[in-house]
Amino acid sequence: MRHHLGVEDLLGDAAGLLEDDAAELGVGVGAEVLALLATLAAGLLSCQAEGPAQASLIRVAVVNTPDDLLRELLPEFEAQTGYKVEFIYGGDGVYEQARRGLADLVISHYGHPGVEPFLLEGLGLWPHSVFANQAALVGPPSDPAGVRGLADATEAFRRIAATRSSFVVNHNSGIKYLEELLWEGAGRPERGGSYVDLGLEGRPAIAAAAERGAYALWGLIPFRRSQGQRELQLEPLVTADPLFQRVMVAVVVRPDRVPRVNVDGAMAFQSYLIAPATQARISTFRYPGLDLQAWWPAGRHNSAAGRE
Repeated sequence: MRHHLGVEDLLGDAAGLLEDDAAELGVGVGAEVLALLATLAAGLLSCQAEGPAQASLIRVAVVNTPDDLLRELLPEFEAQTGYKVEFIYGGDGVYEQARRGLADLVISHYGHPGVEPFLLEGLGLWPHSVFANQAALVGPPSDPAGVRGLADATEAFRRIAATRSSFVVNHNSGIKYLEELLWEGAGRPERGGSYVDLGLEGRPAIAAAAERGAYALWGLIPFRRSQGQRELQLEPLVTADPLFQRVMVAVVVRPDRVPRVNVDGAMAFQSYLIAPATQARISTFRYPGLDLQAWWPAGRHNSAAGRE
């Protein structure tokens, strides 16, 4: 007894019925019709082959920042579930990769420019906050403004201005916004000659700060990686202010809008990331040689339903 009809069976039966009906009517079935049925069978069989092969694989498009953290968390998830996770590092293009059907789940900063259009176009489910990474106020080891270890970044900014210590602007969009926030909070101190705006962004801005013995703002993770490539005479001096945390979210790609999405796997990995046990591991994660908390759990910011 045959309990399941494959695509080739169904299309073969359809071809047979067409031929039988045509015989009863005294007409022939054109070669074009039979060729069309063969083409349909080949296409559907190809889709069938692609679907089940992906069932145990979860493709995660991720900005480059959290890769070390995710690699630390991954083995336990794979051991618990039997899924295999493949990370696709896309930088600013993670949502474009998801649009093209290359990802089941996207992990990015909540403020990533691709989040809003992706959701408004109905391509992703509601984002869930999973963790936050960390900005830092970096400066020379001599610390002329005396800000080392402060938990209040606004006070640190106030001291830099009061001592007329040099500060170099980093035009990374999220970092520049943070600088403006701190400047407002510090009472809008005068931006004189010690305020250096060279129009630079990222490592070039930090290198300019090192050359001048100045302070600057940057992400703690890119600063650490940059130091590993070529060490600058700068140190992370202020990191503990919650204003320095930047939330990252997971977005499950909608299977009804994007083909061949492993939605069950994507949901499973998202649920694992926001589970209390995983969130606790995120809190205790440390980089070798850096005795600072670089990642913060953010699962509690989801609704009760979103945490289940």
